[in-house]
Amino acid sequence: MNEVLLIILAYLIGSIPTAVWVSKRFFKIDIRDYGSGNAGATNTFRVLGSKWGTVVMSIDVLKGVIATSLYVLLPYYMTDEWSRTNFMVGLGLSAVLGHIFPVWAGFRGGKGVATLLGMAVAIQPLVALCCVGVFLLVLYLTRFVSLSSILAGVSFMVFILFIFNEKETLYRIFAVMVALMVILTHQKNITRILKGTESKIPFFKNRDRRKGRK
Repeated sequence: MNEVLLIILAYLIGSIPTAVWVSKRFFKIDIRDYGSGNAGATNTFRVLGSKWGTVVMSIDVLKGVIATSLYVLLPYYMTDEWSRTNFMVGLGLSAVLGHIFPVWAGFRGGKGVATLLGMAVAIQPLVALCCVGVFLLVLYLTRFVSLSSILAGVSFMVFILFIFNEKETLYRIFAVMVALMVILTHQKNITRILKGTESKIPFFKNRDRRKGRK
């Protein structure tokens, strides 16, 4: 019963619609009416600029960290690594589900990449750090937040399965699911990248908050 309550709490934490609240509070718009229509960090970068995109991404990552770390409220998970990892995966996935289908924002959220990263930070910090490195490198080279997210998600699977050779079966399965989910949720972005119409992020420049692709 305690586990069920924490899973629900993780979902509610993941449901915090950071991009929606930021866009409404500071710009008097709904981020979902602009750009790609998603309430996530990538679309915030595109519509509101790098400053607010960074704020939203940071908070969304923190959501994943906090939700996945709720296991500390149940002391018996502190001594059982196998059970702890499995429960953390469940908590993290619940938070990601909340981010994609947020109860606080009409179940219209983002793609969950930042919250997934937060989940990885809580479970496997070194792998998460490597994925952040991939994300930043690709972003620096291409200025595509979407491509950076895709390659970071795929690299997460590569790190878990081959480089760090994680032994926990559920975590390995989760790593494959992450890669597939990131690719599937970014299909429109992939199409735009191939067509040469995907928006790039101009660092250190202000963006018109209403500039975006309907």
